[in-house]
Amino acid sequence: MADEQIIEHGREVIGIEAEALRDIVDRIDSRFADAVNLIFESRGRLIVSGIGKSGIIARKIVATMNSTGTPAIYLHPADAIHGDLGMVRGEDVVLLISKSGNTDELKHILPIFRRIGVKLISILGAVHSSLGEVSDIILDASVREEACPHNLAPTASTTAALAMGDALAVALLKKRDFTVEDFALFHPGGSLGKRLLLQVDQIMTKGERVPVVHQAVPLKDSILEITSKRLGATCVVNDEGILVGVITDGDLRRLLERDTDMKNLLAVDVMNTRPKAVSSNILASTALELMEKHKITQLIVIDDQRHPVGIIHLHDLVQLGLG
Repeated sequence: MADEQIIEHGREVIGIEAEALRDIVDRIDSRFADAVNLIFESRGRLIVSGIGKSGIIARKIVATMNSTGTPAIYLHPADAIHGDLGMVRGEDVVLLISKSGNTDELKHILPIFRRIGVKLISILGAVHSSLGEVSDIILDASVREEACPHNLAPTASTTAALAMGDALAVALLKKRDFTVEDFALFHPGGSLGKRLLLQVDQIMTKGERVPVVHQAVPLKDSILEITSKRLGATCVVNDEGILVGVITDGDLRRLLERDTDMKNLLAVDVMNTRPKAVSSNILASTALELMEKHKITQLIVIDDQRHPVGIIHLHDLVQLGLG
C-alpha cells in the first residue's frame, strides 16, 4: 500500500467519526437534560456498565465523572452476577453503554436493577432494542456507519458513546459550579493541582540548610556559606536576624569581572540590598512567576518579622513540573 493510500485511509476514518459526532449534536435534547438532572439530583453514585469496547468507554466515562465532581463506579456485567451487584443501592443511577442495545450480559442484570429500584439511563447505538425498552432515559448514540471498512469493528460508535459521556460529565460539572480549584483538589499529583494547591512552605529548604551570614562577616565566609549549602546564594542578616540583603553566585561573578580586591570586603559591601522575598504561605506557582519576572533562580522565604526561614530554588519548582 502506497503512502498516499495510507494517508487517505486515515483521513477517511477521521472523517467518518467526525460525521458521527456532528450527527449526535442534534440529539442533545430534553432527554439529555433529564439525564443530567437525574444524575445531579441523585443521593447516590453513578454506576456505569458495559462490556467489550463499550466497557472500555464506560471506564473512561467513570474516570471523567470522578475527576469532575460526580462520584462514579464501573460495574463489569460479568462480575455483577457474581456478587458485585452488592455495590448498587437504590439511590444510585445506572448508566448502560451498548451499541446493539441487546447485550446479553447487561440484559441478565436488568431484573436485579429493577428489584433494587435504580433509575436506568442508556447510551445506545440502537434505541429500538431490549435495553431501550426498559431504560428510563435513552441517549441516542447511533451512527450511520463504522469507520471499519467492513462496518464491523466499533469505531465511530465508540467515539459517539464517549462523546455523549463527556457531554454528560461536563454538563454536570457546570451544573455543580465545579471550579478549577475543585478540579485541582481531585488532581493533587498533576501539574494543575500543584499549581493551585502546593505552597512554598511545603517545598522550601529550611532549618540549618538555609544559607545565612551576618552582614559584618568577611566576604570569604559568605562564599564558604554559599558553597557549603549549594543553593547558589546566601541570605544576609543584621544583628536582629532580619534580612537585609542577599549574595548570589551572580553577584560574585560580576565582582570578579570588575577585578576588585576582595580580601578586605565584607558581606555588606557586596550584598544586594533589595532581595526578593516572600512569605511561606504563598503558592509555589506564584513564587515561580516572581522568579521568572525578575530573572532570578533563588527566592528567600521570610516570616512576619522578616527573618529568613527558608529559600526556594528554581530547580525545585522545575522538578515538580511547575516550570
